Amino acid sequence: MRGPNERECLMTRLPLYVAIMGDAFSQLSPSVQHFHRLTGQQVLHGWVAVSAPLSWTAKLLALLLGTPLTASQGYIKFELQAEPQEETWTRYFPTKTMRSTLTRKGPSLLEKLGAARLTFYLQEKEGALEMRLERLHFFGVPCPVWLMPEITARETSVHGQLHFQVEASVRGIGLVSGYRGHLELP
Repeated sequence: MRGPNERECLMTRLPLYVAIMGDAFSQLSPSVQHFHRLTGQQVLHGWVAVSAPLSWTAKLLALLLGTPLTASQGYIKFELQAEPQEETWTRYFPTKTMRSTLTRKGPSLLEKLGAARLTFYLQEKEGALEMRLERLHFFGVPCPVWLMPEITARETSVHGQLHFQVEASVRGIGLVSGYRGHLELP
């Protein structure tokens, strides 16, 4: 039987999503598992459709987050720098480049995106990966529960491709960010 320090050392060498999800990771579809087991520098290509924020407040929030401001569709280039403790995702949308850094925060995933720090609970649902927002800090200030955005973040596998759907909206403000598409896996 392994002691706590040995287990912790082993967890720090596992890919980020494997370490966070534990046994639930093995229930994800093969393409979703494959994507989250990638290590080092990777460049993936695919297709994306981006929805634009409509209200001026939603556009301001999108600007502060670094998410796309205009609707578009077309080619996407995705750069991944994956180490066990941290991943950097750079998404080259048709009209905007968006970068975020992902790390582990206890049993959750912390995403640093522009002025926001989003904490997600990762769960497997019928082979898909779903991310549920637990906490949000904006410019270091905790977001009150009544103002928390509604976020859909889902990854699935279709014909060996990684399909993704992300949508974030705030009550009374509307859609702040939304995109969906797929990536071809190496």
